[in-house]
Amino acid sequence: MKLSELKSLITSQSQLSFKLPNGELIPQHFHVTEVGSITKHFIDCGGTMRREHSVNFQLWYSDDLDHRLDPKKLVDIITLSEDKLGLSDTEVEVEYQSDTIGKYGLDFDGTSFLLTAKQTDCLAKEGCGIPAAQSFELDSLIANPNSCAPGGNCC
Repeated sequence: MKLSELKSLITSQSQLSFKLPNGELIPQHFHVTEVGSITKHFIDCGGTMRREHSVNFQLWYSDDLDHRLDPKKLVDIITLSEDKLGLSDTEVEVEYQSDTIGKYGLDFDGTSFLLTAKQTDCLAKEGCGIPAAQSFELDSLIANPNSCAPGGNCC
């Protein structure tokens, strides 16, 4: 989800709700502790230089059970961040604490903002000799847990 879409969706909500990939809701007393501009400059395994840009939100909560971030306040935070950080309309990533800091994509189901699982990938499959037919997809494994059995062509 891009930043402009997030802002538009937030303004249509009377309250904010974020849901983890397992369906668990993030406590309503969460804080947005950071909004940032992230640039990743890297070389993939095929030797191609790349840059990725994203907007990063960090969600956090403590024992401040009375805290509630209303939609207008979050839009104000985003607008201030756009102005002060020069944020562009790029994809939004969300950080949230699990066993370690989790990094998620963002989607919306009409009621809640959904933190979506992000996956690693080889960006130079041809250069690494990985035919597209052998490319492994985690979503496929989750949908078909027996596909990684011997002879399942996932490894």
